[in-house]
Amino acid sequence: MLGSVDKKIYALDAAIGTKKWDFTTGARIDSSPIVSNGIVYVGSSDKKLYALDATSGAKKWDFTTGSDVSSSPMVSDGIVYVGSGDKKLYALDAASGTKKWDFTTGARIDGSPTVSNGLVYVGSNDGKLYAVDAATGTKKWDLSIAGSKNISSPTVSNGVLYLNGDPTKLYAVDAATGTGKWSFFTTGGNAETQSSPCVVTKNGTVVHWGNRN
Repeated sequence: MLGSVDKKIYALDAAIGTKKWDFTTGARIDSSPIVSNGIVYVGSSDKKLYALDATSGAKKWDFTTGSDVSSSPMVSDGIVYVGSGDKKLYALDAASGTKKWDFTTGARIDGSPTVSNGLVYVGSNDGKLYAVDAATGTKKWDLSIAGSKNISSPTVSNGVLYLNGDPTKLYAVDAATGTGKWSFFTTGGNAETQSSPCVVTKNGTVVHWGNRN
């Protein structure tokens, strides 16, 4: 599955690359699609999140936000979480698209949310990382990252969040409390780190991420 600036999401045969189906939205697609329980979820710049049948591409439902949806959705326990340019994080019933709650940050959300241990973590362009109760949408904590505008999608491992914030730093944050554990200045000097980190554990924890030199 992949989205395109031609307003379409495409489903291709993974073995040979032939097109299985495509679906047209109302504007360009910058959000990465995800598939869960036979449904594809993808956001579009037409302000909507779409749920499509993964086999046929038929639309099951769509949900309209207040602005473009460039955040990639996350599905957990029957709920799909997604951010929007309208500053909000939304929790929707994954089967029906019915809104369960929304949470307002101080600026647009471009990064994808992460769900772990009953909390949703998401960065906002207001320079903050938020932890929100996954069931109720109540804020548990937030952490301001100095100099940051666009916080990457956080990665969780062993109770620690890893994320790019201040454009040249990688941060480690306690997932339960929001307390900063450490930050690391990238080897690229002033090169921006925009990708999300991944964590590989082997004889200790090693964090990998990319920067733009």
